Amino acid sequence: MSSDALPSAALLAFQLGDWLDALGGDDHGTFLAMLEMAHKLAADEFMPHYRQADLQEPTLDTDGVHILPAIKQALARYAELGLFGISFPEELGGLGLPTTTSLALYAVFAAANVSTSAYPMLTTANARLISAFGTPAQITRFARPQIAGRWFGTMCLSEPQAGSSLGDIRTRATPDGEDEHGVRYRITGNKMWISGGDQDVSENIVHLVLAKITDENGALPAGSKGISLFIVPKWLADGSPNDVVVAGLNHKMGFRGTSNCLLNFGEREGAIGWRVGAPGQGLAQMFMMMNEARIGVGMGAAALAYRGYRQSLRYARERLQGRAVGTKGGDPLPIIDHPDVRGMILRQKVYAEGAIALCLYCAHLVDQASEDAEALLALLTPVAKTWSSEFGLAANDLAIQVLGGYGYTRDFDVEQLYRDNRLNPIHEGTTGIQAIDLLGRKILFSDGRGLAMLRDRITATAACADSALAGCATALTAFWDRLAQTIAGLQKRSGADTFDDATLFLRAFGHGVVMWLWLDQAGKAAVDSPLRPGILAACRFMAETELPQALAWLRVVDTHSDLVRNLPEEAFA
Repeated sequence: MSSDALPSAALLAFQLGDWLDALGGDDHGTFLAMLEMAHKLAADEFMPHYRQADLQEPTLDTDGVHILPAIKQALARYAELGLFGISFPEELGGLGLPTTTSLALYAVFAAANVSTSAYPMLTTANARLISAFGTPAQITRFARPQIAGRWFGTMCLSEPQAGSSLGDIRTRATPDGEDEHGVRYRITGNKMWISGGDQDVSENIVHLVLAKITDENGALPAGSKGISLFIVPKWLADGSPNDVVVAGLNHKMGFRGTSNCLLNFGEREGAIGWRVGAPGQGLAQMFMMMNEARIGVGMGAAALAYRGYRQSLRYARERLQGRAVGTKGGDPLPIIDHPDVRGMILRQKVYAEGAIALCLYCAHLVDQASEDAEALLALLTPVAKTWSSEFGLAANDLAIQVLGGYGYTRDFDVEQLYRDNRLNPIHEGTTGIQAIDLLGRKILFSDGRGLAMLRDRITATAACADSALAGCATALTAFWDRLAQTIAGLQKRSGADTFDDATLFLRAFGHGVVMWLWLDQAGKAAVDSPLRPGILAACRFMAETELPQALAWLRVVDTHSDLVRNLPEEAFA
């Protein structure tokens, strides 16, 4: 294992400083110091147990779930350095750093060990939701210990019979009085796929649970509008266990160091929980946590892609095999000299570093906290989550291919990186769900504000391109003109088949966004920057090789075959 597989200080400093202009004078020095600390901690405490956590999955016995002790040691050090609270204001016990900075540092830890990094990622999102919507007593009791890293947090949405269809959840909340923490309820139901649902590392676990409040007859409201949000801790204030039971562990192909649980709430008298905010606002509140987690998932996917890229690059430079076409005899070449391998490595760079840029851009919009930034962030969040996870996985697939037979053995990390990344197209809303969200709520059924702002920024970037980037700028502008035609055609459709090709649309849209980000970075890279040749190559590769594929996807969206929608069941025989 080598720390050069982690996102480099040069790359992240360029993206935050030179490109996004997110670092002032003092901030730049602070960020570099934090980045150096993150690299050391990631290399010393997170990377060493990456393989071990994959081989020694969490276990369940009568005392609960037990995870690898090395994870506890790593996260204890992470908490000592205040990293759970890095993006929280100082008055809540945090370090007060921007979201952009904290996400860049998260990329380092996710590349080192994504399953260990999942615990603080979920915990900070949980604490931020409570800090935004909870009462002062709830913030003090349940958010501040998470910001300090003593307690961990989860999000409990899905149920065995209702995965992504949250309107069909059956977990119920029955009123049970009021105390110093707010309106109290008894929670009963089952939650599935709960990452970090139980472990033996933190002092307590704060579950944020979606449930429906029963009426006077004990009935549940129909649909998603009746969903409320509840804080349900594992341990109560008097030290007694709450009525939350781990019914089983899910055994995953990746992220195996992160416990994933089926939780039963209320096997006895009902788990005690406190409502957050007003009744019926649970789903709207949870979207805050989900959207933060979606950008985090995208960055985790990008980090895994980056680590695979760096490892396959190192291997290709060292592995000697084959000779140049048309030559006989002589010494074998490093496989990076073969155009096919060279192209696979460059494609990994385009996907991995492009995804990092996309997620950092979204984090920068969070920090801007303006109405314009919020509109653009809403448009780009499903893209950041989905494009990064889909093409980050494609990058890991290419890394395996570069290593050949070694790639799918456990002698190298690339097979585990692929398995870990395979979960990200499913985490926090599957690709298909994110695609429908982008095409529907964010484009066809919106006021168009976010899309208009995006086009304005793309146009401005293209207009500033110098002669070396003129071809890329022309390709970018032509692509977005073509995408506008596709959107106009979709706006004229009225049937259910409008969303049949939403996934292809999202892929093409994401390619257009990432092409813009590469061009924008190329325009900000100094002539003497050691990063500039790679940025220019990636930008040109995106324009010449990737955008033509995206145009082909748009042609499929435009013509829309009715084959799949009208396919008879007999076709599957």
